[in-house]
Amino acid sequence: MLEHGGRLRHAAWQYGIAEADWLDLSTGINPHGWPVPVVPNEVWQCLPQDDDELNAAAQDYYGTAQLLAVAGSQAAIQALPMLRPPTQVAIVAPSYAEHAHAWQRHGHHVVSVPAAEILQAGTTAQVVVIVNPNNPTGKLFRREELLDLHAQLAARGGWLVVDEAFMDASPEHSLASACPRPGLIVLRSLGKFFGLAGARAGFVLAEENVLQPLAELFGPWPIAAPSRYVATLALRDTAWQDATRKALPLAAQRLTDLLSTQGLAPSGGSNLFQWVCCVSAASVHQHLAQQGILTRLFDTPPSVRFGLPRDEAQWARLAEALSGMKR
Repeated sequence: MLEHGGRLRHAAWQYGIAEADWLDLSTGINPHGWPVPVVPNEVWQCLPQDDDELNAAAQDYYGTAQLLAVAGSQAAIQALPMLRPPTQVAIVAPSYAEHAHAWQRHGHHVVSVPAAEILQAGTTAQVVVIVNPNNPTGKLFRREELLDLHAQLAARGGWLVVDEAFMDASPEHSLASACPRPGLIVLRSLGKFFGLAGARAGFVLAEENVLQPLAELFGPWPIAAPSRYVATLALRDTAWQDATRKALPLAAQRLTDLLSTQGLAPSGGSNLFQWVCCVSAASVHQHLAQQGILTRLFDTPPSVRFGLPRDEAQWARLAEALSGMKR
């Protein structure tokens, strides 16, 4: 199992600080997530129904006619490598490590490619995997250049897999509306922008020849009925979505300014996190953890990812902890 953010219980044990006393900035999840209502009792008591309103809500939201609801995009990441015989897979690096892990696990030859070179990887690889915006660097690839890469891969029977887990804050860059088309697979999640990571709800946007074998792999009821209920309402709440898309860039800029004034100018980021690449990354992470602030530490390259604080008390706590850091 790979390391991920959000492991508060482990951090509480490691640093001797009660779990309730932590400020968790390690996940990149929107701290002002969609306000979940009470789920009716009958929803808890029914088996999930795949002909409910979830697919229609998702198709409207993403602007596509064809998709598959899955238990978070992580489920699709683990399953997609089973649909192709072993081949060469180019993955942008650094990036979300579960992609490389999944393809390697199923016998594929994975090549890590810097972001500056990944758009040329279609000449040799059969599959190219790009996280857009990238996690943890925040690198955002333009829609046009990704469609050019897709066309190159599709002409050779290849795939372009685009993980858009952090795309909801800037949907104009998404490839969702370009689906379905041969060789294009887009992964979406309700975990980050909507703040519904616990619902484990996501979608695969692709052609039927990809969606059908995935559906067979996952079997019946991949998403619980309460999660389907909540996800449907969230996808249809356009007023909340519009307000959140206006608020997140302001919070992201505030975090950028705070880190910069403390000598930790971000090397990249998105509307939900900022990424600081520095040789002292491990020390920064440990200093904050000793004060009950959890960040996401990366080894290659040495870097720390900061999520957004929720309220003024959390902003003040982060600022105080950063100001007390030895340089």
